[in-house]
Amino acid sequence: MDYLIVAIIVVLLIIGFAFFIAYNGLVRLNQQADEAWSDITVQLKRRYDLIPNLVSSVKGYAAHEKTVFEDVTAARSKAISATGPEQTAKAENQFQATLKSLFAVAENYPDLKATENFQQLQNELVDTEDKIQASRRFYNGVVRDFNSRRRTFPTKFFANAAGYKQDKEFFELDEAQTAQVEQPVDVKF
Repeated sequence: MDYLIVAIIVVLLIIGFAFFIAYNGLVRLNQQADEAWSDITVQLKRRYDLIPNLVSSVKGYAAHEKTVFEDVTAARSKAISATGPEQTAKAENQFQATLKSLFAVAENYPDLKATENFQQLQNELVDTEDKIQASRRFYNGVVRDFNSRRRTFPTKFFANAAGYKQDKEFFELDEAQTAQVEQPVDVKF
């Protein structure tokens, strides 16, 4: 009889220890995902802050391209107000398309491309695009790890009880836009 009580206590301790490890792993990955998402939003904000200066630079040379400037400004506003990975990805896809049209306008003005201000802005934009991509890869990697951990044995039995009832969203851009982002909005002027 004593062996049965000891065996039950040992089994309960093992289950408790498994829950403890599973819970702590999920908390750690959840925190990493939140931190990684924060890194993405910081880099996106940095890029959004560069755009008004870029628009002003191009506007000085191509004032007649009013609709392009309005489209970029509207897409920027929509992207700034987006929340969560899915909504942000949709807004980013639209923003990338309008930004591409702005650079297409700038392509027609060699004097603009030669200005120091424009070159500095494009260098900062390329640097920011690289940082966004690095942050995005890190975030998606952490989300993959979190989702995998949440779904695997024995964690999946404890995840719902611990409050982790659903997977985290990946930050994915449309395939057509991904190529543009991975090669930052062709700004070689």
